[in-house]
Amino acid sequence: MFFSDAYTYNLVGGKIEKTKLKSEGTFDEVLNKFRAQKKITMPNVKEGSVIEYKYTIKSPSDRLIREWNFQETIPVNYSEFITYVPEYYVFNSRQKGYFFPKMTVEKGPRSIMFTSKERSEGRVTTTTFSTDKIDYTETRTTYIAQDFPAMKEESFVNNMDNYVSSIQHELSMTKFPGSQMKMYSTDWESVVKTIYDYESFGPELNKTGYYEDDLKVLLAGKNTPEEKIWTILNHVKANVKWNGYTGYDCDNGVKKAYKEKTGNIGDINLMLTSMLRYAGLTANPVLLSTRENGIALFPNRTAFDYVVAAVETPQGNLLLDASNKFSTPNILPFRTINWTGRLIRKDGTSEEIDLTPKKVSNDIVFLSYSIDAEGKVSGKTRRQYTDHMAMITRERIDGVKQEDYLEKLENKSGKIEISDYSRTNEKEILLPAIETYAFTGNDLCEIIGGKIYISPMLFFTNDKNPFKQEVREYPVDFGFPQMDKYNITIQIPEGFAVETLPAPALINMEDNAGSFKFNVATNGNSLQVIIANQINEAIFSAEKYEMLKEYYKGMIAKETEKIVLKRI
Repeated sequence: MFFSDAYTYNLVGGKIEKTKLKSEGTFDEVLNKFRAQKKITMPNVKEGSVIEYKYTIKSPSDRLIREWNFQETIPVNYSEFITYVPEYYVFNSRQKGYFFPKMTVEKGPRSIMFTSKERSEGRVTTTTFSTDKIDYTETRTTYIAQDFPAMKEESFVNNMDNYVSSIQHELSMTKFPGSQMKMYSTDWESVVKTIYDYESFGPELNKTGYYEDDLKVLLAGKNTPEEKIWTILNHVKANVKWNGYTGYDCDNGVKKAYKEKTGNIGDINLMLTSMLRYAGLTANPVLLSTRENGIALFPNRTAFDYVVAAVETPQGNLLLDASNKFSTPNILPFRTINWTGRLIRKDGTSEEIDLTPKKVSNDIVFLSYSIDAEGKVSGKTRRQYTDHMAMITRERIDGVKQEDYLEKLENKSGKIEISDYSRTNEKEILLPAIETYAFTGNDLCEIIGGKIYISPMLFFTNDKNPFKQEVREYPVDFGFPQMDKYNITIQIPEGFAVETLPAPALINMEDNAGSFKFNVATNGNSLQVIIANQINEAIFSAEKYEMLKEYYKGMIAKETEKIVLKRI
């Protein structure tokens, strides 16, 4: 890739001033050991400047037409993409996104001249030149996008690139003069079979000698599949650390990764799969594309960038990833929860499997507090996370100094003061992650006209609807089903009584997609509030957006209602 022209235009004194990019304004930057990028710094840029640049990308292959995006993070006034394809090539094209450019197709005659030379040896060497002209038909396809809106980040979107208006091409067939037709289009079965046959994939699964002695000791006395799975998963986690690189095939190779105690995703999870097989379990690798990598339109080898292990059980496939120390069976890192994966068996056959979790992950809060006559709140919190919620929480607090974590928590929670902080089950990751603390706060309720106004959820109150836009084009992706539940006990101050309580509420979405429950009861000088928000679907289509938006609107309205206490 190279930039041929780049200019900045400024309006100075009523005249257009043009500044050309100089060579020192271009930079080559290495992203990682697999990728690099070229950057330019436009000269003389200021507010109101217009920039113009031209670049050329040359593909090393005649089989590749790069993807073209018609949308950007800013509105696009005009975008034009043209392909010129000789009759000897057939490409399949597919568009994605919610806005489609206008397309026109024209065919026309073209020709190309070939010059060849022939040398004859003898007493005098002679060179003869000949010229051949080949006529062919060229298909010119033009895509024009006008006034396309900007791609705007929205809440709970899997990967915005999945929804950008773009055009992709796949080489389907070639037929050159004097040659047989050659087919290139393929299907997922062929793609995964090709991957399995890679030296850095299938053969790595068959290597066992480097770990056999260790596993024999570890598996002694382990008879059930559950015991074997947990033992092997923990062994790989403890002995091979992820180096930060993804990839479905091995980088170092399983033997070297085991010896050096580090490797990429392929090294770690192909090793894991091999060990599970060695233990007598039916285990297979599962290829997938991470959220960052997006979803492919065509079957191809670059569609995948990750691999996990699957163990067949009577209850279905159990998915495992040893690259994350907080991952447990069927609780994969959030980056991998991306629609579907492809399971490959030893014989090279494959099947698509759903990666979307079905089990609800919980975030349960037990909140008990008292209010004094001046409005000061003192109480205790116990928060319990399960499954994916637990894994995400453990990842978030891992390696963070407790004082830094608490300072952030205090500021986020409305300037409370936290004491007696503790965590439970930090190492027992099959159990819920639990944190408890005591707190006090002087600004958690309002006193107006001698009355106390308080939101029962205090600093846990959801007061903003994440779904604000009128119309949504993209699915809402929560990642996994989840429930937030709050059990709240409130002690009201001496000399006060309840004047107003929020009414109980129940909001149900259609087709059991989710429900919100709010209930409050009085018992002498104390109040009991139970609030639960359960989302049963991981992904909501755009057609369900209005329902989800209204659900959140009703939920937030109820959560922000105040309890009013008056003097007696």
